Amino acid sequence: MSTNNDSDQARRQNAAQAWSNLLKQPLSLGHAAMEYARDAWQRTLLYADVRRQRGNQYREHLQERVPNVLSFPAEAVMSGLDLPRPVNYGLVRIAPSADAPTDESKRPFIVVDPRAGHGPGIGGFKPDSEIGAALGAGHPCYFVGFLPDPVAGQTVEDVMRAEAAFVRKVAELHPQAIGKPCVIGNCQAGWQVLMTAAVWPELFGPIILAGAPLSYWGGDNPMRYAGGLTGGSWLTALTSDLGAGRFDGAWLVQNFENLDPANTLWSKQYNLYANVDTEGPRYLGFEKYWGGHVFLNDVEIQYIVDNLFIGNKLATAELSTSDGVRIDLRNITSPIVVFCSYGDNITPPGQALGWITDLYRDDADVAGHDQTIVFATHDSIGHLGIFVSGSVGRKEHREFATNIDIIDLLPAGIYRAEVDERSAAEVAADPTDPYLMRIRRSGVEEVRAIVKPDPAAERRFAAAARVSEINLALYRNTLAPWVRALSTPASARWLQALHPLRIGYEWWSDRSPTAGLVAAQAQQVRDQRRPVAPDNPFLQAQEALSRTIEQLLDQYRDQRDAMYARVFDTIYGSPLVQALAGRSSDDNAPARPHPGDSPEHRAFLAAEHARRDADIAQGGLGEVVIRALGFIFEARGEADERYFRHAWDLLRPHLGSGASGRQALAAFRALTRRQSALLRYNGEAAIAAIPAMLAGTSPDLIRKAAAAIADMAGRADKPSAQEQARLRHVQDLFEQGATATDPKPAPRRLRPS
Repeated sequence: MSTNNDSDQARRQNAAQAWSNLLKQPLSLGHAAMEYARDAWQRTLLYADVRRQRGNQYREHLQERVPNVLSFPAEAVMSGLDLPRPVNYGLVRIAPSADAPTDESKRPFIVVDPRAGHGPGIGGFKPDSEIGAALGAGHPCYFVGFLPDPVAGQTVEDVMRAEAAFVRKVAELHPQAIGKPCVIGNCQAGWQVLMTAAVWPELFGPIILAGAPLSYWGGDNPMRYAGGLTGGSWLTALTSDLGAGRFDGAWLVQNFENLDPANTLWSKQYNLYANVDTEGPRYLGFEKYWGGHVFLNDVEIQYIVDNLFIGNKLATAELSTSDGVRIDLRNITSPIVVFCSYGDNITPPGQALGWITDLYRDDADVAGHDQTIVFATHDSIGHLGIFVSGSVGRKEHREFATNIDIIDLLPAGIYRAEVDERSAAEVAADPTDPYLMRIRRSGVEEVRAIVKPDPAAERRFAAAARVSEINLALYRNTLAPWVRALSTPASARWLQALHPLRIGYEWWSDRSPTAGLVAAQAQQVRDQRRPVAPDNPFLQAQEALSRTIEQLLDQYRDQRDAMYARVFDTIYGSPLVQALAGRSSDDNAPARPHPGDSPEHRAFLAAEHARRDADIAQGGLGEVVIRALGFIFEARGEADERYFRHAWDLLRPHLGSGASGRQALAAFRALTRRQSALLRYNGEAAIAAIPAMLAGTSPDLIRKAAAAIADMAGRADKPSAQEQARLRHVQDLFEQGATATDPKPAPRRLRPS
């Protein structure tokens, strides 16, 4: 903050000095004014021409059969239109580049783009993107996109079934790949992918969620108040009815625009005007995505708003499919990687991570469900930056793709991933990868410190959800029949065409009478362009004015958002509304039932504990080695990717020579997860059982395994005193197992360096 203040002060001082010098020389002031006037006029013409190109681009994009903004060539693999329950989604394979060929033995990646008002392609918008990171790591890569118009009658569940079919198809195309497909869900696609994985968990490998909201009452963004301040989802139903059964995604985009008025009303346009000589291509590329509005069926958007945005039922396992299957995120057996940012004003960390504290009370609860969750946070990147920023693509997404097999091997629990720069020596040895991913043990309490659950706020949101149900019922029984009777496809098209966002794109293009004149004048300006000097005082005054406008609009936004929160809290925190919503007056009463309180959940945990008691002394040398390594490295609480690679290289040859890569990884993953679960359940008994588990194993093989464990303990960082003590204890137990069969004296034990 002080650096920004210092730079602002320096700019003001420089501008003041420049004006002082010019006022002493009136002729110089007049010359500077003329230079600035010519430059401003030239920039105005160039700005108008770029905006003309924007209108042309918008119209051309709408005429495309499958409009998207992918920057990678792709080949169609499967169409959702051909499924028993057709949907407007499709699966394509991304063609690898010549300098980054695909290794067909590697795990395939599937990138699913959000259908939240915009068209598809944001996950592959730039070369340094999620798709680019997966291709760069040699993985086969697929993309799930969609058409602008939904199939009549398609539902969220239909889309879930289609996504399951796509994942199944990719797995069939790569039978020899190591591991099941890794699926990346961006924003809206994130929660939909998790819903699919909760119903068909056997299909999925690791799941990466990028900027995906899952706990809609959490976080600190103003959008979470919108449903309550408008009286609930009746307005969504009205909009769909006016659209003749279709919801216009432009309204969702309008909500995003309203979040940051400084950028929407000023900064985006000013940045183009001020840097029009270089900013045009980047501006047009982004506007192609931002203006690609799509539609949702009325049943789709109503389900989303009622059950997710307002009802917040996904994070507490309150949703079920049409055939009665509960959509419980605790059913997911694949690792879930959550990537979020404190600079994201659409999906802040509280919404991205809040589902963890909604579902789990403590770490034992997480381990009891054998679930692995890895989260990573960014300090400042915005919502779209999570998907399109080149720096994020080259760093976080690249490390996720490079280390996805390592993430798949993590035992149950919550972890935090951090991407650091490698040392100069390591970069010199391998200049292709300047970053190192470290994964350390975290827990529910660390997540809770980020999410900051607020029971009082939850009671207010629960009241808003109940009021929404009441208002929606009133609308459907009073106004809805009239609105539907008066709405036709023709009237819906007129309302869509008159949407403010569409008018903003369509009013200025080559169809406008003066477009040809502006284009010709702009070309003359490009041929004779003379930018003003950067130290021109009038240019500096222009920049100062722009900063002032941005600050005023930011102040307006902050005051508006604070007012939204106060009004919402006042209305839905009042005893009258709480009583109307059927909420308890007890401040300690939970706003909704905790999923861990259900009889089914208690029965599940009891059965799981009984099974683990029976498994404590089961297994042979392979189980013992994994158990011993887990016991030793549990003391560290952190490991980087090097440790996991060493462990995989060491143990893979012992998983069966006849096993394929996928079978070997699956066997290794099952082995490590089971032994880690036993250690966390009853570590003392699990370690004490080692000698008995080694009965019948060759003493030489036991001692070789002990030596390998000592070698592993010294591979990454130097072992701590606690790790060395645990290593000695393990080796004593191994020796007990060896001497029980062969009383010959043991050779000198190896110690880690």
